[in-house]
Amino acid sequence: MRILIALDATPSAAIVLQEAVARPWPAGSSFSLLTVVDPYGFAKAPLLLEKAKAAARDQLQSAAERLEGTGWKSNTDVILGNPRRAISGYAAGWEADLLMVGSHGHGNMARLILGSTARAALRRAPCSVEIVRMRAKEGDGGKDGKMKILVATDGSQFSAAALRSVASRPWPKGSEVKVLAVPELVLPLKEFPYFDAAEIEEVNKSEMELARASVAKGEEILSGRGLKVSTEVPVLWEMPSQAILNEAERWQARMIVLGSHGKGGFDRLTMGSVSETVALHAGCSVEVIREHSLQSES
Repeated sequence: MRILIALDATPSAAIVLQEAVARPWPAGSSFSLLTVVDPYGFAKAPLLLEKAKAAARDQLQSAAERLEGTGWKSNTDVILGNPRRAISGYAAGWEADLLMVGSHGHGNMARLILGSTARAALRRAPCSVEIVRMRAKEGDGGKDGKMKILVATDGSQFSAAALRSVASRPWPKGSEVKVLAVPELVLPLKEFPYFDAAEIEEVNKSEMELARASVAKGEEILSGRGLKVSTEVPVLWEMPSQAILNEAERWQARMIVLGSHGKGGFDRLTMGSVSETVALHAGCSVEVIREHSLQSES
């Protein structure tokens, strides 16, 4: 597995590195540690730009030593550019499987106004993207390293890719995975008053059956992986993204994993999606899975 970790000089960088160092990874994994220095602010001070690059190299070297201390190979790179574009371009050139970035948001308002590198990575990166956050309460992830991973599925090939990604990786002993499918239920005689009650009941029954089949498939994919697996199909009249966020908070998930339905090009740059909404507003880390094979089919 090839993991690209984008670091900057903010406190969130330390959280990203801490998570990467603490987590088990597939055998043979390699890491690239990247800092993008935006030269725009240094146009009239080239000497300061050189100092910024030197400081970034020192920070990356220290981070690399921490990773190598746990047995992982890594390389470091400092490049010039706009981070919102350069990180995704680097991920493509390095053929990363996963890009890990920090979130600068602290609280609801900060996340709502986040016009960030993290958002750009979600939309532009050709690989899976994890926005790394620590919960407000120290130890919510479990001081013994155990993880609680909420995987949201809608039964699509993209959700199946997310489940396979979780199943293929090692996780700390005792980790739990909950597979969640949120049926998009129609509120009787309110959203669609021109339907009669029997038609609405049939639609909702179909949605529930699909959701149950989706979590059953997810449980099957995750079976035999040494994980404690549970499933849930909530009966709620709310948006899937909000239901996922609420369940992650209630269950105290350390990570949410979803598949990306994003298309390529302009569509991905402009569309709002469940995965993006969850990634930007969650109180924990969020990983959005993209499989290379699925991208080429999009």
